Amino acid sequence: MALDVDTVLDRRRLRRRIALWRGLAILVIIGAIAAVAVTQTEITGTKHVARISVSGPILNDRAMMRLIKRLEKSSTVSGVLVAINSPGGTSVGGETLFNALRALDAKKPVVAHINTLGASAAYMTALASDHIVAQRTSLTGSIGVLIQYGQISDMLDHLGIKVRKVDSGPLKAEPNPFEPAPPAAIAALQSVVDDTYKYFLDLVIERRSMPSAKARGLADGRIFTGAQALEEGLIDEIGGEDAAIAWLTKERDVPKGLPVRNYKPRREGTVSLVSSLSERVANGVLSALGITVSPNVPMGSVDGLWAIWQAPDIPGATGAQQ
Repeated sequence: MALDVDTVLDRRRLRRRIALWRGLAILVIIGAIAAVAVTQTEITGTKHVARISVSGPILNDRAMMRLIKRLEKSSTVSGVLVAINSPGGTSVGGETLFNALRALDAKKPVVAHINTLGASAAYMTALASDHIVAQRTSLTGSIGVLIQYGQISDMLDHLGIKVRKVDSGPLKAEPNPFEPAPPAAIAALQSVVDDTYKYFLDLVIERRSMPSAKARGLADGRIFTGAQALEEGLIDEIGGEDAAIAWLTKERDVPKGLPVRNYKPRREGTVSLVSSLSERVANGVLSALGITVSPNVPMGSVDGLWAIWQAPDIPGATGAQQ
Protein backbone atom coordinates (compact mmCIF):
# COMPACT_ATOMS: atom_id res chain seq x y z
CA MET A 1 0.00 0.00 0.00
CA ALA A 2 1.38 3.40 -1.00
CA LEU A 3 2.38 5.83 1.75
CA ASP A 4 0.72 9.21 1.76
CA VAL A 5 2.79 12.41 1.51
CA ASP A 6 2.47 13.31 5.19
CA THR A 7 3.83 9.93 6.30
CA VAL A 8 6.83 10.25 3.96
CA LEU A 9 7.59 13.74 5.25
CA ASP A 10 7.30 12.61 8.88
CA ARG A 11 9.77 9.79 8.27
CA ARG A 12 12.22 12.18 6.62
CA ARG A 13 11.99 14.56 9.58
CA LEU A 14 12.57 11.66 11.97
CA ARG A 15 15.69 10.59 10.04
CA ARG A 16 17.03 14.15 10.18
CA ARG A 17 16.49 14.29 13.95
CA ILE A 18 18.26 10.96 14.44
CA ALA A 19 21.18 12.25 12.36
CA LEU A 20 21.29 15.43 14.45
CA TRP A 21 21.45 13.64 17.80
CA ARG A 22 23.92 11.11 16.42
CA GLY A 23 26.14 14.06 15.51
CA LEU A 24 25.77 15.54 18.99
CA ALA A 25 26.68 12.19 20.53
CA ILE A 26 29.86 12.19 18.44
CA LEU A 27 30.64 15.67 19.78
CA VAL A 28 30.28 14.36 23.34
CA ILE A 29 32.78 11.59 22.58
CA ILE A 30 35.18 14.13 21.08
CA GLY A 31 34.71 16.28 24.19
CA ALA A 32 35.58 13.29 26.38
CA ILE A 33 38.78 12.72 24.45
CA ALA A 34 39.61 16.42 24.73
CA ALA A 35 38.97 16.38 28.49
CA VAL A 36 41.33 13.43 28.92
CA ALA A 37 43.92 15.26 26.83
CA VAL A 38 43.61 18.38 28.99
CA THR A 39 43.97 16.34 32.17
CA GLN A 40 47.04 14.58 30.83
CA THR A 41 48.57 17.90 29.81
CA GLU A 42 47.98 19.23 33.31
CA ILE A 43 49.63 16.20 34.89
CA THR A 44 52.53 15.60 32.51
CA GLY A 45 52.76 18.90 30.61
CA THR A 46 55.35 21.64 30.80
CA LYS A 47 56.23 23.57 33.94
CA HIS A 48 54.06 26.61 34.60
CA VAL A 49 52.78 29.07 37.18
CA ALA A 50 49.24 28.37 38.39
CA ARG A 51 46.84 31.28 38.89
CA ILE A 52 43.88 30.79 41.23
CA SER A 53 41.30 33.53 41.68
CA VAL A 54 39.74 34.48 45.01
CA SER A 55 36.79 36.68 44.13
CA GLY A 56 33.42 37.51 45.64
CA PRO A 57 32.44 36.55 49.21
CA ILE A 58 34.81 34.05 50.83
CA LEU A 59 32.94 31.05 52.27
CA ASN A 60 34.08 27.61 53.38
CA ASP A 61 34.65 26.37 49.82
CA ARG A 62 35.36 22.63 49.57
CA ALA A 63 35.91 22.83 45.81
CA MET A 64 38.65 25.42 46.35
CA MET A 65 40.24 23.22 49.02
CA ARG A 66 40.35 20.32 46.55
CA LEU A 67 41.92 22.55 43.91
CA ILE A 68 44.65 23.73 46.28
CA LYS A 69 45.41 20.09 47.16
CA ARG A 70 45.73 19.30 43.43
CA LEU A 71 48.20 22.14 42.99
CA GLU A 72 50.14 20.94 46.01
CA LYS A 73 50.59 17.49 44.45
CA SER A 74 51.18 18.59 40.84
CA SER A 75 54.67 18.05 39.46
CA THR A 76 54.19 20.67 36.75
CA VAL A 77 53.21 23.62 38.95
CA SER A 78 56.34 25.60 39.79
CA GLY A 79 54.62 28.42 41.67
CA VAL A 80 51.18 29.76 42.52
CA LEU A 81 49.75 33.24 42.00
CA VAL A 82 46.72 34.01 44.17
CA ALA A 83 44.72 36.71 42.38
CA ILE A 84 42.47 38.45 44.93
CA ASN A 85 39.44 40.64 44.25
CA SER A 86 37.12 40.19 47.21
CA PRO A 87 35.55 42.23 50.03
CA GLY A 88 36.09 39.32 52.45
CA GLY A 89 33.64 36.83 53.84
CA THR A 90 33.12 34.59 56.85
CA SER A 91 35.70 33.97 59.54
CA VAL A 92 35.65 30.23 58.87
CA GLY A 93 36.01 30.79 55.13
CA GLY A 94 39.03 33.03 55.63
CA GLU A 95 40.59 30.69 58.19
CA THR A 96 40.28 27.54 56.06
CA LEU A 97 41.59 29.32 52.95
CA PHE A 98 44.51 30.78 54.90
CA ASN A 99 45.47 27.37 56.32
CA ALA A 100 45.17 25.65 52.93
CA LEU A 101 47.41 28.24 51.27
CA ARG A 102 49.98 27.98 54.06
CA ALA A 103 50.10 24.21 53.54
CA LEU A 104 50.49 24.83 49.79
CA ASP A 105 53.29 27.33 50.41
CA ALA A 106 55.24 24.60 52.20
CA LYS A 107 55.36 22.70 48.86
CA LYS A 108 55.11 25.47 46.22
CA PRO A 109 56.08 29.15 46.39
CA VAL A 110 52.95 31.31 46.72
CA VAL A 111 52.57 35.01 45.95
CA ALA A 112 49.42 37.14 46.36
CA HIS A 113 48.22 39.97 44.16
CA ILE A 114 45.40 42.26 45.30
CA ASN A 115 43.53 43.73 42.38
CA THR A 116 40.65 46.14 43.04
CA LEU A 117 39.76 44.90 46.52
CA GLY A 118 41.32 42.61 49.08
CA ALA A 119 39.79 43.45 52.45
CA SER A 120 38.94 41.65 55.71
CA ALA A 121 38.97 37.87 55.11
CA ALA A 122 40.48 38.54 51.67
CA TYR A 123 43.41 40.31 53.34
CA MET A 124 43.65 37.32 55.69
CA THR A 125 43.96 35.21 52.54
CA ALA A 126 46.77 37.40 51.24
CA LEU A 127 48.62 36.95 54.55
CA ALA A 128 49.09 33.28 53.68
CA SER A 129 51.67 34.23 51.03
CA ASP A 130 55.22 35.40 51.75
CA HIS A 131 54.85 38.38 49.41
CA ILE A 132 51.82 40.62 48.82
CA VAL A 133 51.57 42.87 45.77
CA ALA A 134 48.79 45.40 45.19
CA GLN A 135 47.97 48.18 42.79
CA ARG A 136 48.55 51.69 44.08
CA THR A 137 44.80 52.35 44.29
CA SER A 138 43.73 48.87 45.42
CA LEU A 139 41.70 48.76 48.64
CA THR A 140 42.89 46.48 51.41
CA GLY A 141 42.98 46.16 55.19
CA SER A 142 39.62 46.31 57.05
CA ILE A 143 41.17 44.06 59.69
CA GLY A 144 38.44 43.00 62.08
CA VAL A 145 35.23 40.98 62.48
CA LEU A 146 31.59 41.70 63.15
CA ILE A 147 28.25 40.19 64.07
CA GLN A 148 25.04 41.90 62.98
CA TYR A 149 21.47 41.15 63.98
CA GLY A 150 18.12 42.71 63.30
CA GLN A 151 15.78 44.28 65.88
CA ILE A 152 12.04 44.55 65.16
CA SER A 153 10.60 44.69 68.68
CA ASP A 154 9.30 48.26 68.26
CA MET A 155 7.46 47.29 65.09
CA LEU A 156 5.91 44.25 66.81
CA ASP A 157 4.77 46.43 69.70
CA HIS A 158 3.19 48.86 67.25
CA LEU A 159 1.32 45.99 65.58
CA GLY A 160 0.33 44.45 68.89
CA ILE A 161 2.21 41.20 68.22
CA LYS A 162 3.75 39.25 71.10
CA VAL A 163 6.40 36.57 70.60
CA ARG A 164 6.89 34.00 73.36
CA LYS A 165 9.70 31.46 73.72
CA VAL A 166 10.71 28.51 75.84
CA ASP A 167 14.45 27.97 76.12
CA SER A 168 17.02 25.93 78.01
CA GLY A 169 19.02 28.94 79.18
CA PRO A 170 18.88 32.74 79.30
CA LEU A 171 21.34 33.16 76.41
CA LYS A 172 19.90 30.56 74.04
CA ALA A 173 19.29 32.21 70.63
CA GLU A 174 20.23 35.61 72.02
CA PRO A 175 20.15 38.25 70.78
CA ASN A 176 16.92 37.69 68.86
CA PRO A 177 15.03 40.16 66.66
CA PHE A 178 11.82 40.04 68.71
CA GLU A 179 12.95 41.73 71.93
CA PRO A 180 15.75 44.06 73.07
CA ALA A 181 18.98 42.20 73.73
CA PRO A 182 19.88 41.86 77.43
CA PRO A 183 23.36 43.10 78.46
CA ALA A 184 24.53 39.52 79.08
CA ALA A 185 23.77 38.58 75.45
CA ILE A 186 25.68 41.58 74.13
CA ALA A 187 28.62 40.71 76.39
CA ALA A 188 28.62 37.10 75.17
CA LEU A 189 28.65 38.22 71.54
CA GLN A 190 31.41 40.72 72.26
CA SER A 191 33.56 37.95 73.75
CA VAL A 192 33.13 35.90 70.56
CA VAL A 193 34.03 38.90 68.39
CA ASP A 194 37.05 39.70 70.57
CA ASP A 195 38.35 36.13 70.41
CA THR A 196 38.06 35.97 66.62
CA TYR A 197 39.56 39.44 66.28
CA LYS A 198 42.57 38.33 68.35
CA TYR A 199 43.10 35.42 65.96
CA PHE A 200 43.06 37.80 62.97
CA LEU A 201 45.32 40.32 64.72
CA ASP A 202 47.84 37.64 65.69
CA LEU A 203 48.05 36.57 62.03
CA VAL A 204 48.91 40.14 61.04
CA ILE A 205 51.55 40.39 63.76
CA GLU A 206 53.13 37.05 62.82
CA ARG A 207 52.90 37.15 59.03
CA ARG A 208 53.89 40.83 58.66
CA SER A 209 56.54 40.73 61.43
CA MET A 210 54.82 43.75 62.94
CA PRO A 211 54.96 45.02 66.53
CA SER A 212 51.75 44.28 68.41
CA ALA A 213 51.01 47.92 69.20
CA LYS A 214 51.35 49.01 65.59
CA ALA A 215 49.24 46.11 64.32
CA ARG A 216 46.49 46.91 66.81
CA GLY A 217 46.53 50.53 65.70
CA LEU A 218 46.02 49.49 62.07
CA ALA A 219 43.44 46.81 62.89
CA ASP A 220 40.56 49.13 63.73
CA GLY A 221 38.51 48.14 60.69
CA ARG A 222 39.69 50.92 58.37
CA ILE A 223 40.67 50.30 54.76
CA PHE A 224 43.88 51.42 53.06
CA THR A 225 44.90 52.12 49.50
CA GLY A 226 47.74 50.04 48.14
CA ALA A 227 50.11 52.97 48.61
CA GLN A 228 49.02 53.46 52.24
CA ALA A 229 49.23 49.73 52.92
CA LEU A 230 52.80 49.66 51.59
CA GLU A 231 53.77 52.57 53.82
CA GLU A 232 52.27 50.82 56.86
CA GLY A 233 53.86 47.46 56.07
CA LEU A 234 50.64 45.61 55.28
CA ILE A 235 51.86 44.74 51.77
CA ASP A 236 55.30 44.41 50.17
CA GLU A 237 55.13 45.96 46.72
CA ILE A 238 53.11 48.12 44.35
CA GLY A 239 52.49 46.57 40.94
CA GLY A 240 50.50 44.18 38.82
CA GLU A 241 50.59 40.42 38.40
CA ASP A 242 53.82 40.73 36.41
CA ALA A 243 55.52 42.13 39.52
CA ALA A 244 54.17 39.23 41.61
CA ILE A 245 55.49 36.68 39.11
CA ALA A 246 58.83 38.52 38.92
CA TRP A 247 59.12 38.05 42.69
CA LEU A 248 58.61 34.30 42.30
CA THR A 249 61.49 34.27 39.80
CA LYS A 250 63.82 36.46 41.85
CA GLU A 251 63.16 35.20 45.36
CA ARG A 252 61.82 31.66 44.91
CA ASP A 253 63.86 30.45 41.93
CA VAL A 254 60.83 29.90 39.69
CA PRO A 255 62.22 29.82 36.13
CA LYS A 256 61.69 33.03 34.19
CA GLY A 257 59.19 33.09 31.34
CA LEU A 258 57.01 30.18 32.46
CA PRO A 259 53.44 30.29 31.12
CA VAL A 260 50.67 31.23 33.55
CA ARG A 261 47.65 28.91 33.57
CA ASN A 262 44.29 29.65 35.13
CA TYR A 263 42.88 27.04 37.51
CA LYS A 264 39.26 27.00 38.64
CA PRO A 265 37.62 24.84 41.33
CA ARG A 266 35.58 21.94 39.97
CA ARG A 267 32.13 22.56 41.38
CA GLU A 268 29.73 19.74 42.16
CA GLY A 269 27.56 19.09 39.11
CA THR A 270 30.16 20.53 36.69
CA VAL A 271 33.03 18.17 37.23
CA SER A 272 34.38 18.06 33.70
CA LEU A 273 33.97 19.06 30.10
CA VAL A 274 32.34 15.69 29.44
CA SER A 275 29.60 16.20 32.01
CA SER A 276 29.03 19.76 30.80
CA LEU A 277 28.58 18.63 27.18
CA SER A 278 26.43 15.71 28.23
CA GLU A 279 24.17 18.03 30.22
CA ARG A 280 23.77 20.32 27.22
CA VAL A 281 22.88 17.42 24.95
CA ALA A 282 20.37 16.09 27.48
CA ASN A 283 18.82 19.53 27.85
CA GLY A 284 18.61 19.77 24.06
CA VAL A 285 16.77 16.47 23.86
CA LEU A 286 14.34 17.49 26.60
CA SER A 287 13.82 20.84 24.89
CA ALA A 288 12.99 19.06 21.63
CA LEU A 289 10.38 17.09 23.54
CA GLY A 290 8.86 20.30 24.87
CA ILE A 291 10.18 19.89 28.43
CA THR A 292 11.58 23.03 30.08
CA VAL A 293 14.60 22.53 32.34
CA SER A 294 15.23 25.02 35.16
CA PRO A 295 18.89 25.86 35.88
CA ASN A 296 20.36 24.39 39.03
CA VAL A 297 21.84 27.30 40.97
CA PRO A 298 24.26 26.22 43.72
CA MET A 299 23.65 27.88 47.06
CA GLY A 300 26.50 28.78 49.39
CA SER A 301 26.33 28.47 53.15
CA VAL A 302 27.16 31.16 55.65
CA ASP A 303 29.46 30.04 58.44
CA GLY A 304 30.94 31.83 61.42
CA LEU A 305 31.41 35.55 61.91
CA TRP A 306 31.73 37.99 59.04
CA ALA A 307 35.14 39.43 58.27
CA ILE A 308 34.00 41.58 55.38
CA TRP A 309 34.40 45.18 54.30
CA GLN A 310 31.12 47.00 53.80
CA ALA A 311 31.24 50.16 51.68
CA PRO A 312 29.42 53.06 53.41
CA ASP A 313 26.44 54.70 51.75
CA ILE A 314 27.48 57.76 49.77
CA PRO A 315 24.94 60.64 49.90
CA GLY A 316 23.51 61.32 46.48
CA ALA A 317 24.82 58.06 44.99
CA THR A 318 22.45 55.91 42.95
CA GLY A 319 22.40 52.26 42.03
CA ALA A 320 22.79 49.06 43.99
CA GLN A 321 25.53 48.70 46.58
CA GLN A 322 27.50 45.48 46.67
